[in-house]
Amino acid sequence: MSHIAKPSLHVTFDLPWSQNAKSIAGGHGKGSENDQISFPAGIDIDSDQTMYITDLANHRVMEWKQGENVGKIVAGGNGKGNQNDQLNWPSDVLVDQRNDSLIIADHKNRRVVRWPRRNGQHGETIISNVKCVGLAMNKNGDIYVVDDGKNEVRKWKIGAKDGTLVAGGNGRGTELNQLNKPSYIFVDDNESVYISDYENHRVVKWMKNAKEGIVVVGGQGQGNGVDQLDHPGGLYVDSLETIFVVDCDNHRVVRRVKGSKNSDIVVGFYDQGDQSNQLSNPLDLYVDREKNLFIVDLGNSRVQKFSIAGSE
Repeated sequence: MSHIAKPSLHVTFDLPWSQNAKSIAGGHGKGSENDQISFPAGIDIDSDQTMYITDLANHRVMEWKQGENVGKIVAGGNGKGNQNDQLNWPSDVLVDQRNDSLIIADHKNRRVVRWPRRNGQHGETIISNVKCVGLAMNKNGDIYVVDDGKNEVRKWKIGAKDGTLVAGGNGRGTELNQLNKPSYIFVDDNESVYISDYENHRVVKWMKNAKEGIVVVGGQGQGNGVDQLDHPGGLYVDSLETIFVVDCDNHRVVRRVKGSKNSDIVVGFYDQGDQSNQLSNPLDLYVDREKNLFIVDLGNSRVQKFSIAGSE
């Protein structure tokens, strides 16, 4: 059988990314060894290019230093549970460099925890009773939390007992003031919140103090057309308001340039698979300053780096 992956429709080969990625974490099958991850979900990378990855099925967060083949458990890893040294399906992670800590969406424990980044033995619950999925932080250190149970996003100021509603909160639905199982988010410098509206197959932008969102990617129904999404995940918005979105069930990442009428595929032209130019149900992404793409490839239990051609 041939292992050559064939390109899917809407191929654009003038993009700057090499289509053959390098596995930089995991990629050794599902498992609990320190060179493995089992259903990775969220990712963040610090200023030293150290990765932090939520390892769903192992109920832990892994630290992976640049160039290393083995990761290190830095949160959880003590079995599934709700004690302060345990996690239960952590879905996302943020590096809080000001406080040298990790902010973790401890999804099935319905809490957000802060965990010391250096030799932390347990975490501290900072937000309770929230079915948290995605996390974001603004330049002031406020934390934004997606609650897919309440179909809303709230902003939590440091030390506050209650969060402020910034998106959704009007029940599950398809209207512009509603969300349907939101997943991941991005907050820009103007405190506009971009939300992957998972079951509505769209990305919506809620400007600060807005009462409803604006559809900025997708919204054309579930599908694999170039302007459609099929369960969007992680996203990133650059200073020019170019939006990068993980299109989970289409096994690709798409981009929408501000002012463009159409999206384009940037990686994942070759259908679902485990080759270096393929993805399988990717879930989250990180984009560095050089626009290299770090993709959490959930179905293949690995993190893939798609570099700008000629950068390595």
